[in-house]
Amino acid sequence: MIWPEWGRMMILPRLVWTVGGYIEPMFDVMTAIHVLVAVFAVGPMAILPMIALRGIREKQAPLVDSMARSTFVFSLVSLAVVIFGFGALGTAPEQRDWSFGSLWIWLSIVLYLVALGLMLGLVVPTMRAAADGLRSAADSVQSGYSKVAAGSGVATLLLVAVVVLMVTKP
Repeated sequence: MIWPEWGRMMILPRLVWTVGGYIEPMFDVMTAIHVLVAVFAVGPMAILPMIALRGIREKQAPLVDSMARSTFVFSLVSLAVVIFGFGALGTAPEQRDWSFGSLWIWLSIVLYLVALGLMLGLVVPTMRAAADGLRSAADSVQSGYSKVAAGSGVATLLLVAVVVLMVTKP
């Protein structure tokens, strides 16, 4: 439905079909949710291992175990960023000329998947092992510290690179 001219002056005209044939507000909604989930899911995914490192240093097994579980959950929830990113891409106005062939889009996806793989494949299992080691008072915990620090540090740098790609869109 195309609003008459007087409707364009109202607050609600963006809630209907636009002249171009796409729903621009849907793009706005998808982009907003994409950014919000990125902030509230990917942010903790990157920061929680840093708290676990403090727990390993201070030999607090419950803290390390809690951070391992939380990092695992936030890492899985961060997949919603990709889903809503695909939604934003699918509803993007034609003028933007974005596609999966755009360098910044596919490179962002690859970097994110590598960061997610590091978190789920290295950081979380190492934090769980460190928590178990702290409970049994094993000395192998320090090797877990370096793996968590390196893995989460690289994953965080990859996520920063994704943010830079999303902002600059080269």
